[in-house]
Amino acid sequence: MHTHIMSGEYRKRIVDPYVKEYLDLMGALLIEGPKWCGKTRTSEEFAKSALRIESRKDIRALKLALDNWVKTSLEGDTPRLIDEWQGVPEIWDAIRFEVDHRHGKRGQFILTGSSTPPKGSVVHSGAGRIARLTMHPMSLFESGESNGQISLSGLFGSDNAVGGYSELTLDKLANALTRGGWPESLNVVSGNERRIAKEYVKAVTNSDFFRDKNDKKDPESIERILESISRNISTLASREAIRRDVNGAEGTMSDAVLVEYINSMKKIFLVENLPAWNPHMRSRTRLMRISKWHFTDPSIATAALGISSETILSDYKTFGLLFESLCIRDLRVYSQPLDGIVSYFRDNNGNEVDAIIELPGRRWGAVEIKLNDDNIDKGAKNLLRLRDKIDTEYMKQPSFLMVLTAGQFGYRRPDGVLVVPIGCLKD
Repeated sequence: MHTHIMSGEYRKRIVDPYVKEYLDLMGALLIEGPKWCGKTRTSEEFAKSALRIESRKDIRALKLALDNWVKTSLEGDTPRLIDEWQGVPEIWDAIRFEVDHRHGKRGQFILTGSSTPPKGSVVHSGAGRIARLTMHPMSLFESGESNGQISLSGLFGSDNAVGGYSELTLDKLANALTRGGWPESLNVVSGNERRIAKEYVKAVTNSDFFRDKNDKKDPESIERILESISRNISTLASREAIRRDVNGAEGTMSDAVLVEYINSMKKIFLVENLPAWNPHMRSRTRLMRISKWHFTDPSIATAALGISSETILSDYKTFGLLFESLCIRDLRVYSQPLDGIVSYFRDNNGNEVDAIIELPGRRWGAVEIKLNDDNIDKGAKNLLRLRDKIDTEYMKQPSFLMVLTAGQFGYRRPDGVLVVPIGCLKD
């Protein structure tokens, strides 16, 4: 079990202030999210010592120590980082107990986890002792491709002045899509960036799904499911459509088995579907309830399908769906400091808005995502139509209506709809 703390240049993340905030409030903090999204590196910026659970030998040794109530592994300068804690789920209850017995001291432990432990392996919830913080792959602002001239929090506040210029070209955007928001992808030789996403898909296909000895999953089935979800990214394809796609002409995968696989993908923060928004409407219009298909990062889709940035640039429809998924990823990251929830809107008449960001207190903003500037008018009409359908006495007026684009210029239209380049947006 390794105990070193890494050094070196650190690229700041949007969650950084909230890590400190939680450590000042609680005895321990769990940072969870997909593998390789930067949880460990961020934790190292705050930790003073570390325990890494990296091998089967580490797991056996730590389990033996905990079974015999030997707590030396928890001793060290605080905050003490316990990396990939779910390898030894028993450590959760040990940390909860230790926090209690340190008489209310704050910021004692940081845990990181890239998968949910088996059901029943944790006795106590940790409520009141262990805070939870979800971390996503990097947004374009964190990776340096967005200049951050327009702030999402500002749009929800009093700053509704919009103006900006993005230098993020379609070539650069396509490259960012295939590279993904993986911090390590920024440190590789130019031209090899998308290999990180390919290795990520290979790693989760051949490793994470086999952690439970009673949960043997077929790597080929996993690959087929990933490919099918990738082909249906940013859509409302039914689960039955996914199952038919996975099965092909002779497949026999049942719906129950497909659900089991997809739930496993959610447990390792691989699949992160977009839920439907359920606002109060002026009429009794029926609303969609199913979720849109998304991964935690759009590069998972490009890697699963073997798509290059050159391929994306030559296939406008695929580019548009992947661009939407990238924007959803970034909106999730940018809305997190506001305690925002990102969803989508669609009614049974086919009226749809790509993203709704809802904050506590029933504040909300609506976003249409358009790759091509030629579709800005259409997006604006959808947003204005939604605004007129919402019961604003209950929901309040929207804080903003935004068309999020791959274009260059940010501005306010005469109808009040904001046009914002993704290359200008930040938290």
